[in-house]
Amino acid sequence: MHERKHDDDGEASGRRARGELESGVLAALWGAEQPLTARQAMERLPGDLAYTTVLTILTRLYDKGMLVRHRAGRGYAYAPARDEASHTAERMRTLLERGSDREAVLTRFVSELSQEDEQLLHRLLAGPDADRADEGR
Repeated sequence: MHERKHDDDGEASGRRARGELESGVLAALWGAEQPLTARQAMERLPGDLAYTTVLTILTRLYDKGMLVRHRAGRGYAYAPARDEASHTAERMRTLLERGSDREAVLTRFVSELSQEDEQLLHRLLAGPDADRADEGR
């Protein structure tokens, strides 16, 4: 995730990969107990980001419908429009829909799950009725 862009000589330019800043800002907001102003979000992010950079990312995320905001003094405080699990599930679904072979993608995904995640997935696919059936045994 910390992939850096390289200049013509192959040296890292110090710029973050596309989407890395947005992901970092979202993570900071999901980790907060309340909406954050741009300055508060900036203080929770690693590195030495400019206030205007963080404000730009917050505005872009808001424009995409990923954040909600309300007035806080002369500016805004921002919060995620959806929880992290909903956001991640939507991204997974979107990626699955982009693939040309859903079965191959799902097969590869399941084959690379940890044993614990595979068991969890089986339980989730069985649904709540399966839990009740197990209790009656």
